[in-house]
Amino acid sequence: MGMLRYIGDLLLKHKYRYVLGVIFLICVDILQLIIPWILGEATNSLESGALSRDTLAGFAISLALAAAGIAVFRFLFRYTLYGVSRSVELSFRNRLYAHLQELSVNWFNTHKTGDLMAHATNDMDNVTMATGQGVIFAVDCLLVPIAALAMMWRTGGFALTAASFAPLLLLSVVVFLFMRIMQSAAHKQQEAFSNLTETARENFSGIRVIKSFVQEEKETERFRRANEASRRANLRFIRLMSMMFPSVMLVASLSFVIALWYGGLLVINGTIALGSFVAFNSYLGMLIWPITALGWVVNIFERGSVSLKRINTIMDEKPEITDRNTALPAPVAAGKGTVTGGAAGKGAVTDGAAGKGAAASGAVDTAAAAQDPVPLTDTDLEFRNLTFTYPGSSTPVLEDISFTLKKGRTLAIVGRTGSGKSTLINLIPRLLSVPDGSIFIGGRDINDIPLAQLRGSIGCVPQETFLFSDTIRNNIDFYRGFDMDNIEKASKTARLYDNIMEFPRQFDTVVGERGVTLSGGQKQRTAIARAVLGSPSMLILDDCLSAVDAKTEESILSDLKVIMKQRTSIIVSHRISAVKDADEIIVLDAGRIIERGSHASLISLGGYYSDLYNRQLLADEIEEAE
Repeated sequence: MGMLRYIGDLLLKHKYRYVLGVIFLICVDILQLIIPWILGEATNSLESGALSRDTLAGFAISLALAAAGIAVFRFLFRYTLYGVSRSVELSFRNRLYAHLQELSVNWFNTHKTGDLMAHATNDMDNVTMATGQGVIFAVDCLLVPIAALAMMWRTGGFALTAASFAPLLLLSVVVFLFMRIMQSAAHKQQEAFSNLTETARENFSGIRVIKSFVQEEKETERFRRANEASRRANLRFIRLMSMMFPSVMLVASLSFVIALWYGGLLVINGTIALGSFVAFNSYLGMLIWPITALGWVVNIFERGSVSLKRINTIMDEKPEITDRNTALPAPVAAGKGTVTGGAAGKGAVTDGAAGKGAAASGAVDTAAAAQDPVPLTDTDLEFRNLTFTYPGSSTPVLEDISFTLKKGRTLAIVGRTGSGKSTLINLIPRLLSVPDGSIFIGGRDINDIPLAQLRGSIGCVPQETFLFSDTIRNNIDFYRGFDMDNIEKASKTARLYDNIMEFPRQFDTVVGERGVTLSGGQKQRTAIARAVLGSPSMLILDDCLSAVDAKTEESILSDLKVIMKQRTSIIVSHRISAVKDADEIIVLDAGRIIERGSHASLISLGGYYSDLYNRQLLADEIEEAE
C-alpha cells in the first residue's frame, strides 16, 4: 500500500466508523445549504410584501431547527472522526513500540533516543491529525464546494457563478507552489525537533556529570543553539503558512468583488431576484471557507506525510537477530522465566522471536506468563574457533576463541579494557549476531536455539546496571510474579537484604530514575538479585562487582558458589579475588586468548595474569598499611 503499508490495515479496520462520521458530516453540510435558501425565501417574501407574522415565524423556526440539527450532527461527526483517529493512533503507536522492541541491540547503538522519542510523540501526533482533522477538512473541501457551486448555479445562474468562481481557480496554482516548498520545510522542522529533544534528554541524564565539571553554561549554550535551530525551522514553516493564508484570502476576496458588482447589475436588471442574490452570496461565502481551508488541509497532510515517512523508515528496519525457520519451537510450561540484571524494559523484548525474547541485556518476555519456555537443561557451553567482527568494521574484535565449559563449572575471563570480554559475553545470549558453527550450548548451534528459550535460560548481570523508577521489590522481581520469600532470598544472596531493611519503606522504597537514590554497589547488588531470582540455568556476571568493596565481593561470591555449582557460570572481572576460585581462567588480549588455566597455574606462568595478581596484591598491602 506504499506509504500506508503500516497503517493502512488500521484505517480499513475502522472504515465503517469513518463512513458513519462522513455521513454525519454530510448531514451538517446539507443543513448548512438549507440556511441560505431559507434566507433567500424570506427576502423574496419581504420584497413581494407576502411576509406575515406566521410566515416569519415559520422561517425563524426553520432556521432554529436547522441550527439545532447542525449542532447535533457536528458533535456526532467530530466525536466519531476524532475518536477513530485516536483509535488508529493507539494501535499504530503500539505497533511502532512493539517494532522498536523487536529491533536488535546494535540498532539502538546507532540511533539517538531523542529521535526515537520524537517519532513516538511529535511524528505520531502529526499522523493522528492527518487521520482525524485532515479527513474532516478534506471531506469539507470536497463536498461543500461542489454543493455550494450547484446551489450558486441554481440561484444566480451559470454566468454569475462562472464569473465569481474564476478567481478561485488560481488557488490551485498557489497551493501547488506552497506544497512543494512546505514539504522540505516540514521535514527540517521535524529533524530540528528531534535534535532538540535529544539534547535535552542527554543533559538531564548527565546532569550530575555536568554539575561535577561545572559545565552548566556550556550545556546551556549547546541547548540554546539546538533551540535556535528549532526556532528557525519552525519560523520558516510559519512564514510559509503566513504567506499562504493571506494569498488564499486575497484571491477569494476577488470573488466577492465580482459577485457584488456583476450580481448587483443582474438584480437591477431584474435577471435574478433579490432573494436569490442574497442566497447566492451566502453560498459563495460557504465556498470561500473550504477553499481557504485547502491550504490548512495541505499543511496537515504534508506534515502527516513527512512524519509517516519517518515512522515508515523505522518500521522498514529488520531485526539483525531472529529465530531461524529451522529452530525448534521452545516447549512451554507454567514455569518462571529469568531476566538479566540490566534488562531494558518491562517484561521483555524480542529480536524477532515470535513475540518472545529479550531486551538489551537478555530479558525474557513474560507477557504470556502461563506459557514461559522451559529453560535449557543441558547448558554445556562450547566456543569453536570463534572470530567476530562488528558490522562495518574490518578488524576482528575476537579471533580464534575456543573453550569448553561444562555445566556446574565456572569460567573466569580477565583482560585489559577493550580486549573483547564484554563482546564475548554478549554473544552468548545472541545480543550480537553469532557466526554459524562457532558457539554451541548442549551440543546445539546457538543460532538453532529459539531466542526466548536461550535468553530465558540465562541470568546475566551486565557492566552497566539499569534500574527503573520503581520500588526495590519490583526492580528485583521485574514483574515476573515471584513471591516475597524468593525475592528476599535473592536479595540475601546478593548481600542487599540488610541495606534494604535500613530503608524506611524497605522493599517498597522507590529507587528513583535509574536507581539514583542507591549507591553504585547497591545498584549492582540489586541487579545481581534480579539475575539469580528464578534460578537460571546459566549465570553470567560481567564485571558486576566493581562498585562493591573487596569484603562484600567475597561475601557475595561465597553465597553465589552454591548457585554456581548447579549451573554453568561465567565471571568477568578485573579483580583476581573475584576469579581465583574459578575452575578455569582465560586471559584475553586484543581479542585472543593468551593464557588459560587455573589460578595457581597462571601464577606460575609469570605472564599477564601473574603481573596483575602481584600488582593487586601490592595495592592491597599498601591499603592495609595506610
